[in-house]
Amino acid sequence: MQVWPVLNEAFMIASAVLIAIGWYMIRRGRKDIHRRLMLTGSAFATAFFISYVLRTLLIGDTTFAGPARYQTAYQVFLQTHATLATVAAVLGIITLRRAFLGRFDRHKKIAPWTATTWLIAAASGLVVFLLLYVIYQPGPTTNLFRAVTLGHGG
Repeated sequence: MQVWPVLNEAFMIASAVLIAIGWYMIRRGRKDIHRRLMLTGSAFATAFFISYVLRTLLIGDTTFAGPARYQTAYQVFLQTHATLATVAAVLGIITLRRAFLGRFDRHKKIAPWTATTWLIAAASGLVVFLLLYVIYQPGPTTNLFRAVTLGHGG
């Protein structure tokens, strides 16, 4: 199995676990632990994003090589995952900014939505990973430059 996709998935799952525990801690009034867990979870989410972008630019994207009859369902699922992850990232920036500025009344209003969106995005990302690398053999990986200039077949 390729190492980089496993590393990316580890970053994402670590982030989700830390954020889930951090959410639990704030519900128990443990503000200091909450803050540390959320910052660490955010750091892992950032590491995931940077690693994912670097892999996409340097190595490329791996295509789904499962049965053709699942291709459309996979693409819809993948786009839903990507949209959720993007929304979660934007919400995460807003949520962190509000916390850093001490606007906790506003932070508390958006934080549950942010955490929920990220947890769903992480879970759907795990499904994408399993479909691409575990359940089915990985398809071809196409470098972004080649994909843009020549298409996936180039």
